[in-house]
Amino acid sequence: MKQRIDIIYRLGVKELFSLRYDLFLVFLIIYFFSFGVYEGARSGNTDVSNASIAIVDEDNSILSRRIHDSLLEPYFKPPGMISINEIDQALDSGLYSFIIDIPPDFQKDLIAGHQPEIQINVDATVMSIAGRGASYIQNIISDELGEFIEARGQKEPAKILIRSKFNPNLEGSWFQSVMEIINNITILAIILTGAAVIREREHGTIEHLLVMPIRPFDIMVAKIWANGLVVVVAVIISLFFIVQGLLKVPIAGSIPLFIAGTIAFLFSVTALGIFLATIARSMPQFGLLAIPVFLVMMMLSGVYTPMDNMPAVLRYIMYFSPSTHFVRFAQAVLFRDAGIEIVWIDFTLVVLIGLLFLMAALYRFRKSITLAQP
Repeated sequence: MKQRIDIIYRLGVKELFSLRYDLFLVFLIIYFFSFGVYEGARSGNTDVSNASIAIVDEDNSILSRRIHDSLLEPYFKPPGMISINEIDQALDSGLYSFIIDIPPDFQKDLIAGHQPEIQINVDATVMSIAGRGASYIQNIISDELGEFIEARGQKEPAKILIRSKFNPNLEGSWFQSVMEIINNITILAIILTGAAVIREREHGTIEHLLVMPIRPFDIMVAKIWANGLVVVVAVIISLFFIVQGLLKVPIAGSIPLFIAGTIAFLFSVTALGIFLATIARSMPQFGLLAIPVFLVMMMLSGVYTPMDNMPAVLRYIMYFSPSTHFVRFAQAVLFRDAGIEIVWIDFTLVVLIGLLFLMAALYRFRKSITLAQP
């Protein structure tokens, strides 16, 4: 047993030295866990920011001016003032994304107990902010109307107050930065281990290893721990310096527990990468095979779309993907400060799925080595 461990260790060190000279893969690792995480969190943010807005003030009252003053940065630019005849032209030309039309006698009708209406015109071609921006404007106007009515001693209608736990200001970068790390783990773990197997085959070093007292299991486990170690170190650095440092994202939960889950997830995904590499005959084939695999794992694991919004068939299929359980594990640990007593099921499922991938990869790896031998 000690000899086997020593062989696996030395083979893993060989993998690390091989990776050091592959400058392209080194660049990918640095890029994905630095600029990739930062830019993904910033550019993928769908929050309303500096949206262009105008007001048609047909009432010219104290209340209408309060509504004007309540539209503040950074959500909206300073509101422009236009006439009612300019609405269509302003929207068609893309000058404004939102135009609020406050009708005549709006304040007077509100004081009289009527229910006057404010029209919000939205340029729906700007899909990323149209729905969310309209909701922001509605909430801002509702708050101003409630304060105005309360100040006059009138009864305010029932109002719903929404309080968001874990992320009270609904900062998209808080969520997206961690999800970018998970996506990058999936991509790089598959690419690194797959490239390592194909590199051995293309350089002919597989035959050299087989004349030594080394088993296929030793070769495969060495590739898993070596490439997994690289990704784990990159995740830790990215989590501290990019997520917590540059992006100022507060981590509520246990980082050591998250790293333990990351190691389990890497065990699964690196085994999957080796399995795919045994099917492909060259690096281009491996790339074409790996792209749809990690795209499905990212898109349908709950990173971008909640699992409850997916068709039932897709949900059942994705339960066999380790990324689905790791996303739930990571969100619970980092965002909600969940302990192992809460996330142990997802942790266990990631390990079990990894064992299935490991057995399948070992079978294919042994078969590919047998076919490669003369």
